[in-house]
Amino acid sequence: MRYVEVSTLLKNGFKPMKKTVLTMVLALPLAVWAQEGAFKIEAQIKKSNDNAKAYLSYRTGNGMEQDSAVVKKGKFTFSGTVQGPTQMTITYAPTGKLDRRAAQGADSYSLYIDKGTAKLVATDSIKNAKISGAPLSVEYAQYAKQLEKTTKGMAALDAEWYGATDEQRKDGKLAERLRGLAGPLMEEKERVQKDYLAQHPTSYFALLALQDLSGSQLDVAFAEPAFNKLSAEVKSTPAGEAFNKRIVAAKATAVGAMAPDFTQNDVNDKPVKLSDFRGKYVLLDFWASWCGPCRHENPNVVEAYHKFKDKNFTVLGVSLDNPGKKDNWLKAIADDKLEWTNVSDLQGWKNAASTLYGVRGIPQNYLIGPDGKIVASNLRGEELHKKLAELLN
Repeated sequence: MRYVEVSTLLKNGFKPMKKTVLTMVLALPLAVWAQEGAFKIEAQIKKSNDNAKAYLSYRTGNGMEQDSAVVKKGKFTFSGTVQGPTQMTITYAPTGKLDRRAAQGADSYSLYIDKGTAKLVATDSIKNAKISGAPLSVEYAQYAKQLEKTTKGMAALDAEWYGATDEQRKDGKLAERLRGLAGPLMEEKERVQKDYLAQHPTSYFALLALQDLSGSQLDVAFAEPAFNKLSAEVKSTPAGEAFNKRIVAAKATAVGAMAPDFTQNDVNDKPVKLSDFRGKYVLLDFWASWCGPCRHENPNVVEAYHKFKDKNFTVLGVSLDNPGKKDNWLKAIADDKLEWTNVSDLQGWKNAASTLYGVRGIPQNYLIGPDGKIVASNLRGEELHKKLAELLN
């Protein structure tokens, strides 16, 4: 359940802020509510070293933020204001230093807080602390407790994978075994989250569970009824409203729906409309030069393009490359031999077309028929070839 990794904190370089000043909003969509609240975290580690320090880390819309506090007689405090429920990670460093060796087995505790005072009490390890006080923090601890088995199980599999040699990772047997072990854990996590969602319709974390269950490819048949069962208060939050927009976008891009039209510039800065391709089968392909899985899938799309391009089929690539990165986009097009029309507004994840289609993960694609209706979506590998052969041969 920990989103803020200690290794990331170290990689970026730790730069303490002015103490007790923490103005932040979490970048995750679910971490935004309406009101600003003052908070305090009071912690006590009964068996603490004299030189110990505590580090607070969290994400904001501007990236990673950190703070630190000296542990005095086993106690330390963080305080400030937040714009709504924010997930934070507290890491305890017995020697006062947070080095890479310490990060490998970091003693850390994650909590959500929006307002009020959260109290943590631990014996000698912050990760085993008991929390009280701020209701949201207590509620999150209860939610995380239900997922503890699967969280620890997945962490153990991650540790085994990253602890393996390069030869073991390349062999394939290790990955196959770990996938086999991960399957039941993911099924158990899904079961727990669905139960929580059904039993706690007024909880912020029911919405969090729903978002996690929905992933990047939202299933309207599951998500819409589940969302409708949440309380009016939860649904009316900015997080709830954002999720509702995802549902609307998913319904607009479902199989059988008319593909939403849009216009973006091609590589020569000339505007291109999706509807310009009416009369052909079009694979609307969302990708980016920086996306490894996209680049891995590109050869398959190239193969399909050459196999079916003379049978009333083409591809329209929409890149989520970032501002100022046009050269990267053009180089990837050339390197991967993407001979079809490519467009982008170079706004990264704020790409207007991807936002219109509710894209939250790439690669993602939609196969659109000559009449402008969506025929299929997320066709990968051999599935793409089979579907095109079914329609065009």
